[in-house]
Amino acid sequence: MGKTMGPGPVRGVTLREGTNFAVALSPDGRTIAFDLLGILWTVPARGGAARMVTDAFADLAWPCWSPDGSWIACQSYRSGNFHIWTFAPDGGEARQLTRGFHDFREPFYAADGRHIYCSSDLTGRYAIHRIDVATGEITAVACGEGQCSEPCLSADGSRIAWVRDGQSIIEKLTDGTIRSVASVSVPHSGSQTVILAAPSYLPDGTLTYVRIVDQLAERVVVGALVIAGQDMFPFRADVMPDGALLYSGDGRIRKIHGIGEAKDIPFEVQVPISRAQYVRKPRDFTSPSSRPAVGIAAPALSPDGKQVVFCALNDVYLLDVGDPVPRKIASGPSHKSYPAWSPDGRSIAYASDRDGAHDLWLHDLASGEDRRLTRLSEIGATMCCWSGDGKQIAFLDHAGALHLLTLADGSVRKIYDALWLPGRPSFGPGGRHIAYAAFKPISARFREGLSEVLVVVLDKSTGTYQPIMSERSLATRGVDGPVWSPDGKWFAYVFASCLWVQPVGPDGRFAGEPRQLADDVADAPSWNGLSDRLLYLSEGKLRIVELVGAKPVPVPLRLTWALPAPARRKVIRAERLWDGQAPEYRRADVVIEGNRISAVAPFGAVDDAQAQVVAADGLTLMPGLIDMHTHRCVHGYAYGRRFGLALLAMGITSTRSPGGAAYEIIEDREATDAGLRLAPRHFVTGEALDGGRIYYNFMRPVTEPGQLDREMARAEALGYDMIKTYVRMDHATQAEVIARSHLMGMPTSSHYHYPSLRQGGDCTEHMGATNRFGFSRTVTALGRAYEDVSKLFAAAQAGRTPTLFSARALLPDYPDLVADQRVRTLLPPWDLARLDALVEWASENRASLLAMLEANVAQIRAMMDNGWHVHTGTDAPIDTIGISYHLNLRAMTRFGLSPYEALLTATAHAADFLGEPLGVIAPGKLADLILVKGDPLADVVDAANVRHVLRDGEMHSVDALLEPYGQGPSAGAAPPVALSSARTDDYFWHQEAYVEACRASCCSGHAVSHA
Repeated sequence: MGKTMGPGPVRGVTLREGTNFAVALSPDGRTIAFDLLGILWTVPARGGAARMVTDAFADLAWPCWSPDGSWIACQSYRSGNFHIWTFAPDGGEARQLTRGFHDFREPFYAADGRHIYCSSDLTGRYAIHRIDVATGEITAVACGEGQCSEPCLSADGSRIAWVRDGQSIIEKLTDGTIRSVASVSVPHSGSQTVILAAPSYLPDGTLTYVRIVDQLAERVVVGALVIAGQDMFPFRADVMPDGALLYSGDGRIRKIHGIGEAKDIPFEVQVPISRAQYVRKPRDFTSPSSRPAVGIAAPALSPDGKQVVFCALNDVYLLDVGDPVPRKIASGPSHKSYPAWSPDGRSIAYASDRDGAHDLWLHDLASGEDRRLTRLSEIGATMCCWSGDGKQIAFLDHAGALHLLTLADGSVRKIYDALWLPGRPSFGPGGRHIAYAAFKPISARFREGLSEVLVVVLDKSTGTYQPIMSERSLATRGVDGPVWSPDGKWFAYVFASCLWVQPVGPDGRFAGEPRQLADDVADAPSWNGLSDRLLYLSEGKLRIVELVGAKPVPVPLRLTWALPAPARRKVIRAERLWDGQAPEYRRADVVIEGNRISAVAPFGAVDDAQAQVVAADGLTLMPGLIDMHTHRCVHGYAYGRRFGLALLAMGITSTRSPGGAAYEIIEDREATDAGLRLAPRHFVTGEALDGGRIYYNFMRPVTEPGQLDREMARAEALGYDMIKTYVRMDHATQAEVIARSHLMGMPTSSHYHYPSLRQGGDCTEHMGATNRFGFSRTVTALGRAYEDVSKLFAAAQAGRTPTLFSARALLPDYPDLVADQRVRTLLPPWDLARLDALVEWASENRASLLAMLEANVAQIRAMMDNGWHVHTGTDAPIDTIGISYHLNLRAMTRFGLSPYEALLTATAHAADFLGEPLGVIAPGKLADLILVKGDPLADVVDAANVRHVLRDGEMHSVDALLEPYGQGPSAGAAPPVALSSARTDDYFWHQEAYVEACRASCCSGHAVSHA
């Protein structure tokens, strides 16, 4: 348990630059309002010291003055959705004009001051609306094709213009005429950035707007180019009394006359930051004592209610209710997941890669034998369920498509095309319907939405969505429901971190009000065969609750694990040792006792007949690499043990996962620590905590009173290593999460650097993480950032994980890496196909990608110039496992870092942030090391030339890591597999291009340009 004194002393940081902020000139021309860091500031129009108008929790953008200068309208996220607020310029009164679940953005005052125009998703798509300031009445003004945003009005009110789909400027006249006045199209396949943004009218009625195409950002006046060659921020321009155009770009507030030279209007702000003061809880990598297993993954109650099957410690276990000691029914090094009971209770289906491919297997309880049910080559099987008659098994594949296995002949037929990370399917009565959790976006402009119940009619391949409650989401899209009761009358699911049931008809339509069954934190519900009892997980323990009237009853379980027996004493005799600290090599003997380095002695000095001596002739010994951003345990991915082996083979001996399925990720950590799964050491959290809208299936929407208490209880019970907050959680709630996490000794991370750095937040993920604004406050469209990023991170000494997706630009330079045997052997076929396509795409977009990459690395250098650093991470498997890590390192050295500096981000700096004895070769450190061929301090490319890996003191050759997959899946007759398209619905988020883009991208865009 950590002790905390809350955020440390507050320190002011002086900033004279900013990233992606908007400016607005007061009607009298004397004052400029701007929204740096989501705070409203004002500064004299001539420049000078800025005044803070709001606090940091206003989380606002797009300032616009009222015509009389008495108010500044902004969009603000203070209430947990974007709403239009007005603020008194002196910092006094603030008024909220809109409310509710829907977002209202980009306000613009009408000339009469009585109305504000804005965009909103109130109608299910983004449209332009008008707000009556006095009454709050909202009227739709423009609801045409596409997603409409960023409105502005001419001075006389005769024209209104807005952006459509980010690629057209549309204008509407008073007579109702609508016309396109500017447009841009994607000039070539896969262009990085194509944006038209922020129209505004000049006094003569001419429109000006921002156009960004790849690495060109320009301010355009209709018919003429005004400003080019700058990092133009995508916000409205204003006109100063002398006719100069006022705008923001290159980190500055600027003005320009005609086509003359732009001049800066200097500003200075004081931004408070603090460093948290708390003691981190350490991981115990030493004690030999046994520990209770809490990573109980996907438990399921038997039809007779007398047994529970679950996955833990890399195996499948069977527990008799009442006897706390379970027994293994499927074991061995292969990966196993998602067990499901047959309706007669005689067998259990589960997913496994025990024969190379990720298939469905069947365990017969009477004989104890296992047999392979599918032989899939193009897809990987994951979550499954049985039909009521026991004749069919429905399952999801790695891409989210729904398939039907007929047990009589082994045939597989796709029945519904791929969705974006759906949840586990569940059969309805008579085998005519399947229900599962599916993602439904609020609009096509931004990616976030809700997790709802999707019911598919099997013989028609059509699906219907139902929200569990108005404007609310299911807990996760994994094993949290909906689970159809065997009698067909109920769905069970988790909402607001509690167990609920919903009465339904035989077709899955809701047939009454939902009911909460228990108050404790809940996960993974499953029914017995009589449909009168449910099993679920709560804080790492199993519980059973009756459908009617009784309190939950604990199901005793006694399952423990311990660290593996100490490895034999070893001496690594290294002619070339890089210790993770000095910028040069030395010759040394490294002595390893168990899983720790006990000594680093002069070369050849250790003479111990009892030790295993490893002569590292011609190789460089160095610390194992640390990937600080992965997602190793996500429901629906079908990597199995490949993931861990591929990372180790590329020299990565530790990973950090800031988001994953809670129980599955703890199961992975425990199995790895116990030596039962060969994979990198794992530092983890469960699902990221989010607001009322979500995207990934491993986000938990925190929307209800008391729910955060339950989430923190789960985090403490399962022993998370950190907590991550996500895109739609408001800053005030995030501050509470930071404080409560620190009380438990856990660091936090998010996608927002401010005001997190004021509250003692520990880390921010990505160079420019996906966020709720539609633009980033840590990176511009050209990949750049300014003092409000580099100086704040350095002053707070906060962690930052860049995840350089733009490093894909280097793929064409390293065909040997793409063709590497480790890559071609350990990545599944669908990832190899994606990798090959990425190489082609990077070749076609090379110039813009390299420019973006250079700008990204310049950010890293800027932090270093301010006395701080980053740590390397990749977001694998969203980016390619293993390859992306080494591309990140090579990108840093290509654009100015030395190999030594780059390697520090991969070793010592990462270990410092984790607070664990890693990343350095010194006595007392964990023996996670690699032996590589070549000279990585001269050429960081050689860091990928791994020959041997030491994980926890045990040595593994790369050849041994490849061996389980070296021969490919075992031979056998494959029953027919029909993979052709199988859906007749026309939801835009079901389109193949949409789903593929979701799987392949994280932070490349902030609005959904592919919709």
